[in-house]
Amino acid sequence: MKTRSLAAPVALAATLALSATACGSTDDPKAGGTGKVTVWIMKDSVTDDFLTRFRTDFEATHQGTTLDIQIQEWDGIGEKVTAALASKDAPDVIEVGNTQVAQYAASGGVRDLSEKVTELNGADWLPGLAEPGKVDGKQYGIPWYAANRVVIYHKDLFAQAGVTAPPRTRDEWLAVTARLDKGPTQGIYLPGQNWYVLSGFVWEDGGDLAVRDGKEWKGVLDTPQALAGMDFYQRLQALGKGPKDSDEAKPPQADVFAKGDVAQIIAVPGGAKIVEEANPALKGKLGFFPIPGRTADKPGAVFTGGSDLIVPEASAHPDAAYEVVKALAGEKWQTEMARTMSYVPNRTSLARVIQDDEGTAAMAAGAAQGRATPNSPQWAAVEATNPIKQYMTAVLTGTDPARAAKDASESITKTLGS
Repeated sequence: MKTRSLAAPVALAATLALSATACGSTDDPKAGGTGKVTVWIMKDSVTDDFLTRFRTDFEATHQGTTLDIQIQEWDGIGEKVTAALASKDAPDVIEVGNTQVAQYAASGGVRDLSEKVTELNGADWLPGLAEPGKVDGKQYGIPWYAANRVVIYHKDLFAQAGVTAPPRTRDEWLAVTARLDKGPTQGIYLPGQNWYVLSGFVWEDGGDLAVRDGKEWKGVLDTPQALAGMDFYQRLQALGKGPKDSDEAKPPQADVFAKGDVAQIIAVPGGAKIVEEANPALKGKLGFFPIPGRTADKPGAVFTGGSDLIVPEASAHPDAAYEVVKALAGEKWQTEMARTMSYVPNRTSLARVIQDDEGTAAMAAGAAQGRATPNSPQWAAVEATNPIKQYMTAVLTGTDPARAAKDASESITKTLGS
């Protein structure tokens, strides 16, 4: 799968490649003479209208600079970006998945933007976007936008079970789900291999998928904290009829939810629209709440997917490229994008701009507790074989959790050391 998490559920991608063709000796974007700057944006990340408005505004405020915004397909994008970073004619700005930054930074072809963090309000960035953009203490990826999973629930089924308000703690969530899981109604549809959801539970309990040990990485699903996260997943998963040996795509969980006898699923808010398209009778009957945490004072940890912006070392116009990044990551266009696309802005203080949308507001609340996958250049290789999914199925079908976790951790360690 793509290293960029959430790419499938939300089509999170549109690589704005501001590729600059050399045109004059100056690179002061406000002094004129920069010429054409090319931006790669992944397909479906943002609308054409958004890009048109951004380009018009940017060119009006940066005289002498024109933007060549090129839309990229996900298929083969990793190889294409890697080749561009190694070339002498790279784009100036590239949108990449937040979990891809380490992989690209390892090539040595990505510009270090650490000195710009303060100017870009980096102290306010969402951790799930900022942390994977930082490698070995250097900030290569600048957060652009985020999305994460929430609980989508069937309001009528909650009312019939006497549940008047969404749960705010894990214990409440288990109790409510058990009350909902009666007769023909599934308390929750949670397939056995939804490892993104498991990751959040593991982090909430203080565990991790893998950690850096000196210069090496090692899998740590076998720690007591990580095992506690798996135990919670197992208890929640049992309160429904989700398959133990497949993920949310097989079958598509939106189709299962659309049948009307499932009380909850865990998905990005946009999943509700897919459910309503499949069953229009559910329109207006779906609600949202953040994944609960151990205590009521804050939501639980979640996996954050989304985009960062990088500037290649080979950019012919790095100053102009930074101006593009600064604009896209700034309050004006963050607000525009959040309202246009219902994404979570890159800064926690901007969550206010989406509070009128129930689903996006729930997502933003969870995003404040967001995390990303281990920041190893080899993490994509772990996802390719995904021993985490195999581990989950093993536990859910009766294998001793400690033994299964040890096997999975050893597999992760071996892959990360390759």
